[in-house]
Amino acid sequence: MAKITVNGEVQEVQLPLTVAELLQQSDVQQPDMVSVQLNEEFLERNEFPTQQLQEGDEVEFLYFMGGGQVYV
Repeated sequence: MAKITVNGEVQEVQLPLTVAELLQQSDVQQPDMVSVQLNEEFLERNEFPTQQLQEGDEVEFLYFMGGGQVYV
């Protein structure tokens, strides 16, 4: 087992593990709407299936929400 940090919480995971597999294991809602930061670097979506995680990695799942305008 390896330890990684996901959204600020240490987790034990079985390696090898890709970012895409971590998203699935973590039961992320709307995975097509999430951005992933690995060790403070944003990943491209096409990297999710191939990017292997390593012991000590820090992963953040980020959701960007758009706002609207208020008309008065």
